[in-house]
Amino acid sequence: MNRLRNIHKNISSPIVIIGTLFFVFGFITWLSAVLVPYLKIACELSNFQSYLVAFSFYIAYFFMSVPSGWFLEYTGYKKGMTAGLVIMAIGSLIFVPAALSRTYGLFLTGLFIQGAGMALLQTASNPYVTIIGPIESAARRISIMGICNGVAGVMAPAILGFITLKGADEIVLKITTMNVAQKNLELNGLASRVIIPYLFIMVSLLLLAVFLYYSNLPDIDAEEENAIAEESVSNKTSIFNFPHLLLGVFTIFLYTGVEVIAGNTIISYGVFLNIPIATAKFFSSFTIFAMLVGYVIGIIAIPKYLKQNQALIISSFMGLIFAFMALITHGFTSVMFIAFLGLANSLMWPSIWPLAITELGRFTKTGSSMMVMAISGAAVLPLLYGRLADISTPKTAYLIVIPIYLFVLYYATFGHKLRVK
Repeated sequence: MNRLRNIHKNISSPIVIIGTLFFVFGFITWLSAVLVPYLKIACELSNFQSYLVAFSFYIAYFFMSVPSGWFLEYTGYKKGMTAGLVIMAIGSLIFVPAALSRTYGLFLTGLFIQGAGMALLQTASNPYVTIIGPIESAARRISIMGICNGVAGVMAPAILGFITLKGADEIVLKITTMNVAQKNLELNGLASRVIIPYLFIMVSLLLLAVFLYYSNLPDIDAEEENAIAEESVSNKTSIFNFPHLLLGVFTIFLYTGVEVIAGNTIISYGVFLNIPIATAKFFSSFTIFAMLVGYVIGIIAIPKYLKQNQALIISSFMGLIFAFMALITHGFTSVMFIAFLGLANSLMWPSIWPLAITELGRFTKTGSSMMVMAISGAAVLPLLYGRLADISTPKTAYLIVIPIYLFVLYYATFGHKLRVK
């Protein structure tokens, strides 16, 4: 425990390093906000097909989170995070042949591999941030990570959108009058626009992997940190003895789905409302900027003015209000209320995570793996939104978020308190 006390006295260096990783998370993750409308044009996709972008990336969390936990048991946090960066670099490289051949399946393969690397990084970094300091201030530290994530999230769609969607309105109009050969030539040129950005991303990830490997980031032991909780879990034989964790896993599944719906659908929603792509391509940055504002509020307010569950209650109420307003308003106003969902969502991850993994003791790593697995909600729910958008309208499909925010409200008020005695 003395070693952990020394770590807690000087956590600024680890926070800076992990903050850099969260910047990478945000940059890679929110690129999908542009890839959805971009690949919809380049590969001639329906709404449902285009949201396979999010599905392919996030479904990797479902398959890789538990193996990631096993891998981290063998390697430790530092080497595991380094390996995650290398895997993400490989996924980025696959975008080159995908773009050259304009093969949607290859794009999805690259995204799945990127998601696998991200699952490993998330499995290591989120519990690391939670346990490197006092649990009652974990939401503040995760909010700091959220700012790093959010800044990257604002930048990524704007940068990639400028490169890939430049002149997209004109291209959409032109291809309707072209023959097959001309259209293929035009779309091949559009597809090739991602090659240089993703080569740059690949090189950056590899350089960051080298930096991380040789950094002074300390490895810490979640079980050692939770030694004081061992008495309360001494009679527990399974991870399924913790209902507050199981409900937290389901809440994360729902929350990540609604977060990605708010960020990844807003551009297409703007286009549906007859807003030009040249304008709509920046809408996802509005959503992420709103999240960034929420993270700043979290740093200031938690735990000094708000407990983590109180922040979650307020967030779920805001989500319900903003969703309802988006459904009853029109045009740019409706789009802005979808963007405001970013503010509602911002403190959910920082609040749900520590509420769910508290008092797990020796089950902490297993619980963390299950929480990361639940990020697969970001794969399933946007796909369901896309299907609803195809059979009704993109606006009506936003009804899906209402029951999600209601369940988050339940977890914030009652669900996180449940224990097996």
